[in-house]
Amino acid sequence: MADERHEAAPAAGPGDGDLAELAARFGAALRLAGLPVGPGRTERFAAAVTLVQPGNRRELFNCALATLVSAKDQADTLKTVFTSVFGSLDAAGDLTALDLPGHGKPQPVLISEAAALARMHGDTVTLSPDGQAEGNDADEAGEVERPYLGSPVERLAGTDFAELSGEELAMLASAMHEITLAVPTRRSRRRRPRPGGSRTDMRATLRQARRTGGHAFRLIGEVPAKRPRRLVVLCDISGSMEPYARAMIQLLYCAAGGADAEVFTFATRLTRLTAALARSTPAIALARAAMAAPDWHGGTQIGKALKDFNDRFGRRGMARGAVVLIISDGWDTGDPEVVRREMQRLSLVAFRVVWMNPRTKSTAYQPLAGGMAAAWPYCDSVVSGHSLRAIGRLAAALADPVRRRSEVHAVDPVESLASTTPSRGR
Repeated sequence: MADERHEAAPAAGPGDGDLAELAARFGAALRLAGLPVGPGRTERFAAAVTLVQPGNRRELFNCALATLVSAKDQADTLKTVFTSVFGSLDAAGDLTALDLPGHGKPQPVLISEAAALARMHGDTVTLSPDGQAEGNDADEAGEVERPYLGSPVERLAGTDFAELSGEELAMLASAMHEITLAVPTRRSRRRRPRPGGSRTDMRATLRQARRTGGHAFRLIGEVPAKRPRRLVVLCDISGSMEPYARAMIQLLYCAAGGADAEVFTFATRLTRLTAALARSTPAIALARAAMAAPDWHGGTQIGKALKDFNDRFGRRGMARGAVVLIISDGWDTGDPEVVRREMQRLSLVAFRVVWMNPRTKSTAYQPLAGGMAAAWPYCDSVVSGHSLRAIGRLAAALADPVRRRSEVHAVDPVESLASTTPSRGR
């Protein structure tokens, strides 16, 4: 639409052409310095100069600062390029010689300085018809890299967790607080009052009848109450999963909300982190998690960890009717048959089994790893969750009220009895 506006505008005079050329070359110099200054920003800069009519370098710099940058860290680069083009901000003299409305004739010295600076980092720099910089340092296709425009959190939202530093991950904590990891509801044994319910709440009805001399003029109905299912998380903290484990533990602290999440980590052993993640900040929660899990950065034994969970916690009912989230890339140093058997046991008691594998972000991914291949048939959903933007699919998979498993195999009775019956010596 910017092109249409230019076509509809009247023919530019000599003064307008000089201002447009100055703004375009100044934008090209900023692009070569690494700032995402496109034709739209250059047009806004020229419009601001026309409106403000700056009389000194400080006012002209404020016009550039308001229209050409979008982040605080870009201001230093803008100031450096601006000083090279127009001189120091505190230098004596004014800009009355600029070709601005209400000013005198154009000063060719400033335009030539802008053109000279536009040749930074290259022998020759010209402007294409669409306002892009072209030169010897540009690629053959004439493409100019344009960083993502937006806040730091928005730019980091699409970045893989493995590429984030500790400081960048901490910056995402506020965005993670806005996410809710909801889980489906289940029918509770408790009941709640509801007009027209299928059953009559006799206690509430008789309690109300005391106000009318014992005559129950209105029956109070009741229906079964609903409560959210338990969320159980098994997070792989081996070396290959360490950056994703830190991000997911921070996410669980920030976004678990009322899901009543039970969090476990595993590498070579199973560690319960529910207490360590309670009542603390995300940074303290990660530090407590690292202290509570001595096998952080260790090897991966998925089958052993699943067996330990099934024997110690799943048999007690923690996983019964729950939504189980397993965070792992599927690389296992143990026997894949153990993974298959324990996933089979877990799938029979859990309502849903969701596996978060960051390797599945690639469309060419196939479950060829032994552990992942053994667990795949018993998962209701497999998602990547490799970035903050991909967490939406993970949240949708956890909140799905339908079991997606195509087939649930029965556990061999002899094998199940041998794995769940305690020995007489205990």
